[in-house]
Amino acid sequence: MKKEEEMPEDSAAKGGIQVIARAVAVLHKLREYPDGLSLGELAKLLKLPRSTVQRIVAALDDENLVISASPTRGVRLGPALLALAAATRFEISEVARPTLQEISLLSGETVDLSLLDGNKLVFVDQVVGGHRLKAESGIGVSFSLHSTAPGKAMLAAMTDAELLALRPRMSLARMTQNTITTWGGLTEEVVSVRQSGIGADVEENSMGICAVSMALNLPGGEIAAISVPVPTQRFEAMRPTLEKLLLTHGGKLQASIRR
Repeated sequence: MKKEEEMPEDSAAKGGIQVIARAVAVLHKLREYPDGLSLGELAKLLKLPRSTVQRIVAALDDENLVISASPTRGVRLGPALLALAAATRFEISEVARPTLQEISLLSGETVDLSLLDGNKLVFVDQVVGGHRLKAESGIGVSFSLHSTAPGKAMLAAMTDAELLALRPRMSLARMTQNTITTWGGLTEEVVSVRQSGIGADVEENSMGICAVSMALNLPGGEIAAISVPVPTQRFEAMRPTLEKLLLTHGGKLQASIRR
């Protein structure tokens, strides 16, 4: 009898999580189309019933998270998001930005800053490089730890106890043919990164893209990472230079954080 009483509450919780996930999906899709989308277009792109999209958009509109794009163009992102963005500050982004800019200037490559977020990482800042052909990841985008250079650097920066606690929440999904998908292989990689100080991704998360990264241990136990993604065709030639830049300038940043 007790289980039967708990089921409606559990079902409601799952339903609430699904609604939130769908609302976030709407916002992300509108970010891709800044001029706006109609309800029908949103429903088609998200593969959701139009009625569902209409209810979600109406709720977002009540909070000014979306607004009418035009009489004929449906909805677009709303002004309330500006207030939320203004209130979102990552102190490490402010401290690390000069280092990102310096590495980007000296290498010509895009340089990213990411933070550990549970069993994944999320990009919180980026300095775009000057190369016409470049690898970029958007701010706010999250990635797996096991298949990315910053993810490996973060794993190597953890203690063995922290790694053991994280392991049940990690999935070693295969992203490309080069992805490490065994715990034995990942453990060996972590040991290697601890020795060199540099995490590397050689087409392990996305074909055509490689990267190197260095982790940063922040006050309070947080872990961040500076990474440099590079198109595969120029990665091997650039790799020694990028690793040296990360160890030199990233090392200076780490030393200043510890003061």
